[in-house]
Amino acid sequence: MELPDVSVSVRVAAPAEVVWAAVADPTRIASWSPENTDANAGGVGPLPVGAAFDGSNRNGRFRWSTSCVVVESTPGAAFAFDVSYLGMAVARWRYAITATAEGCLVEEQWWDRRRGVLKSLGLVGTGVRDRVAHNTQTMRQTLAVMRADLEGR
Repeated sequence: MELPDVSVSVRVAAPAEVVWAAVADPTRIASWSPENTDANAGGVGPLPVGAAFDGSNRNGRFRWSTSCVVVESTPGAAFAFDVSYLGMAVARWRYAITATAEGCLVEEQWWDRRRGVLKSLGLVGTGVRDRVAHNTQTMRQTLAVMRADLEGR
């Protein structure tokens, strides 16, 4: 697998299975993320490979929706989904979870899949000029809030 464009990690004092169940439920992401506002997965709970859901996002006055399909769902280890907009590839998001003696290490990974027109329209549609820098910052925020939530703080 190619290296992600952005990768951010955090240690969480919770079992890998508990963390996986949380990140594999897209409806929980909005409570942690500064950019994702909702996920319509047709219910709550961990999703299997092939499941589809819609994501809603915002950045200041910019708002957009995406279509997502789960491409990896391994209990206690990994959860990944591909994102598209109007049928065009946008990104892959993945959470890799490694059990440790104190809980687990969670690595949030992002691959930019935008090409051509979609990549050049990123600023117009989302207000983000440098998606790598922006995602690095928001992924750090997401993981910090997720850790506090899952550790009960």
